Amino acid sequence: MSISSGLSANEVPALVVSSQDDPNVLERAAAEDYSLHIVPLSWRSSRLSVSMAWFGLMSAMFWVVVGSTVTLAVGTIDTLIGIALSAVSYGAINSVVSRYAAKTGTSVSLFSRALFGRAGSAFAAALFGVTITYYVVAEGAIVASALHAYLPALPIALCALIVVVYQAPLAMRGVSTWLDKINGVLLPLYLIGLVGSVVWAIVRYGYSNDWLTYEPEGAADLGVPGWWFAYTVYMGVWVVTMMAWDFARFGRPEDAKFNGRVTFGTPFYVMTLLVNAVVGIFLAHTIEIEGALSEESAILGIVSLMGFWGLLWVVVSQTRVNSGNFYLASTNVQNFFARAFNLTLPRVFWLGVVAVVVYVMMLTNVLTWILQALSYQGVIIVSWVAIALTHILVASRGIFPHVPPAEFRPGRVPSINPAGVFAWGASSLVGIMMVAFRGASGAVWAPPVSCVLAAGLYGIALRYSKPSWFTLDRPFDPRDEVADPWESRVQCHRCGDSYIAYEMDRDPSAGHQAICLACASNAPSFLRAAELEAAAHRPV
Repeated sequence: MSISSGLSANEVPALVVSSQDDPNVLERAAAEDYSLHIVPLSWRSSRLSVSMAWFGLMSAMFWVVVGSTVTLAVGTIDTLIGIALSAVSYGAINSVVSRYAAKTGTSVSLFSRALFGRAGSAFAAALFGVTITYYVVAEGAIVASALHAYLPALPIALCALIVVVYQAPLAMRGVSTWLDKINGVLLPLYLIGLVGSVVWAIVRYGYSNDWLTYEPEGAADLGVPGWWFAYTVYMGVWVVTMMAWDFARFGRPEDAKFNGRVTFGTPFYVMTLLVNAVVGIFLAHTIEIEGALSEESAILGIVSLMGFWGLLWVVVSQTRVNSGNFYLASTNVQNFFARAFNLTLPRVFWLGVVAVVVYVMMLTNVLTWILQALSYQGVIIVSWVAIALTHILVASRGIFPHVPPAEFRPGRVPSINPAGVFAWGASSLVGIMMVAFRGASGAVWAPPVSCVLAAGLYGIALRYSKPSWFTLDRPFDPRDEVADPWESRVQCHRCGDSYIAYEMDRDPSAGHQAICLACASNAPSFLRAAELEAAAHRPV
């Protein structure tokens, strides 16, 4: 007998169960891509589809620009050593998170509920959305800069507008319905351009090892080896882990090992980080352009060397990566406003909002403040990654039995999880203070310090945590009422649509009828009733 409701299990309303996907849900999923829901197994994609969608990140000119920029500070050899170590780290981390994302079908926003509670997860969605929007700006600015270099008569503001107008609509559909296909078609063109630019430069200017032995004149004393500086700069781009998570959730569980080792593993980052950097550094130091080396040298050099074909390569490369960036930015902005303000609007609407913000930001000279921006946003992202990995390790191995793997349903997680909020807030604050007040040395050490501190604080907090920090103990779980919570679809009493039982709950404010994840997240009456039911159900 339930203490909270006075109902026995056979007195609650029967679930309306089906074994097939709801046609209305499938129609919306073509654009929404289950952005506010768990990805069902029927919507999962093949290895090839997931890899084609994810490999769009590989062609980002951002990696070319960052590699060239770091070289200006520490020289080529130290830069390449730092990037190689980063590729190994990226592969190890994202192999773990990609498998977990495929296992749970959760997004970064949903998984963050297990770490920080409902309120804390809204901030995670905002952080991810804002950060990815910044990358949309950076990648778009590269195309605008290349277009302006090729057609100087076009004002840079018009170039930026052209870029946003053609790129944003490419993200109107989802990962498995469009992004995998467009990136698959453009992948050969990107690879041809990558190899062709190097060959073209050698034919035009000849080959010299000067790019490989480059050392900056009057380099600042960073107080650490140059390779460590390079490594910590790339720690500032650990937002890639969040990106990998939101793509990996579309992978099939049986492909998780392959995707973890290959698609999201070290081989991908060797190509993405190291090869792109090598090409960027070589081109920046080989192609003759006016003025000193700068953050844009490689891009301007490509257009100067290859003319229209160079511009085309830049456009193809950035189209691949920014279609995915626009998708991730719009999805997480949608999640934030849905969770924080109960404002549930189609993802396409938020895509338009992101496009407007991106255009305004592109009117700034974004390429000149890349490293500074990475320093600040990096410490917060690094802290999230450290906490996520710690939670996965502890929950998967049962180190602390009271820590659940990933409860994300809003009626079964508390508003705030003190363990995660404290660890994330404290480690991020320390890192930000180091960047702001400790100069170059602080910026170098902030990411690793934040990472270690976040993992340590969260691990200690887990040791002394209470089960109520992670879950609201309530009766009548739809997962326990069906044969297979991943295959059975249950109808929601609020929206009338059917979703997998794995994400469903019962609504104590409406006679314990079934309610889906999105409706539960945006129903204050449900959340209040769920908390009261959990309090009444708590053992005396």
